[in-house]
Amino acid sequence: MRSSLPSLRIALASCVLALFVACAAHPVATPPARETRLLRVGTSGDYPPFTSMRDGQVSGFDAALLESFASERGYRLEWVRFRWPELMADFGAQRFDMAASGLTIRPERSLAGRYTVPVARNGALLLLRRPAWAPPPATGDTETPFALLRALDRPDFRLAVNRGGHLERVARAWFQNARILAIPDNAVREALASGQADAALTNTVEGPRWAEGLSGIERVGPFTRDVVALYVQPSRAGLAAELDTWLLGQEASGALEQLRARYLSSGATGPTATPVDALLSATAERLALMPWVATAKQRAGQPIEVLSQEARVLEAARQEVRSAAEALGVPAPPDKAISAFFQAQMDAAKRIQLRTPPAAAEASVHSLDEELRPALARISARISALVPRVPGGLDGDDTRRKAREELESTGLEGEEIDRLADALVALGVSRP
Repeated sequence: MRSSLPSLRIALASCVLALFVACAAHPVATPPARETRLLRVGTSGDYPPFTSMRDGQVSGFDAALLESFASERGYRLEWVRFRWPELMADFGAQRFDMAASGLTIRPERSLAGRYTVPVARNGALLLLRRPAWAPPPATGDTETPFALLRALDRPDFRLAVNRGGHLERVARAWFQNARILAIPDNAVREALASGQADAALTNTVEGPRWAEGLSGIERVGPFTRDVVALYVQPSRAGLAAELDTWLLGQEASGALEQLRARYLSSGATGPTATPVDALLSATAERLALMPWVATAKQRAGQPIEVLSQEARVLEAARQEVRSAAEALGVPAPPDKAISAFFQAQMDAAKRIQLRTPPAAAEASVHSLDEELRPALARISARISALVPRVPGGLDGDDTRRKAREELESTGLEGEEIDRLADALVALGVSRP
């Protein structure tokens, strides 16, 4: 037995050597590394706490949000700076795949791109150093922000606002007679601090930081209710859907609320990226386009109501919702509930169109086929993707209250908003 041991050792060594040679000739396959995809993100870099840029490094709420998304989904971020007056031109030139800089949902932006589900809310806030000619502060709660804004709207009132952004449009809508100082690169606080302006128009997130260190400043408002979302190229439907899914998950886990609390404090109310909040936001975005739809139809001599077209829209909506539910692995709401919800959407849209006065002959008109309908289709696709996510057990009164808050600026009456809310609640009735 002992005499056979050397032979056994030689045989074993030969087997090991043969196995090593075989492995070298045919190496064991290892799983491929996840591909890192480039994601170009446009940012102004001048809008803390949403984004700030220094030495090429971007920080703030949007930066932290997208860095987390990129890390989880395998993207490499490349930040591309834009200036607010050139945002839409840069977006149209496709200098970046998406924009993230505290962007407010606005109808003219809906025409050119697609928004994600909302990530924050805020409202327009006036930081006012009350001029001597202005009415004195009222005692108690008798002075409303709206009455004070009307009293301030005169030629000798100097109002500073960031040039090219959402708030400049708000300023020009609310102040027809005041002297509006549209200041580039968001250097608005400096104009107020130096006395160049009597007031600065900001929002509930940015305003409290601006007010620090300034004496004699009053805060007037908020007097708008604005929704902030990420803004994606219209051709990047897959990216927008991926962001939506991720953001809904971040809201459900509490991670998104933690980011808002860390960066935006109480100035940005949440939650926002829930199915109900996102559906109401998309409804408001869709309805904001309806005055332009009405004007385009007036110019083209087309009727507001086309029942055959509505029937096609309802059938397409049912199919889209069923497909979205199948992809999620959840049961779709009953066809009756889907039809009622989308019919309520269409009826609300017709109400606004019917109330839209004729446009002046010289007014520019957006194209129905090239601008408005593609934008509406993008919004409708997001709505269809959200419908299967509506949870069961929604409280009707609470949903009506929320809907009235979110849709107040659309021009709908309270009862019309309630119908939308009731149809939304009915989507989740069959759910556990």
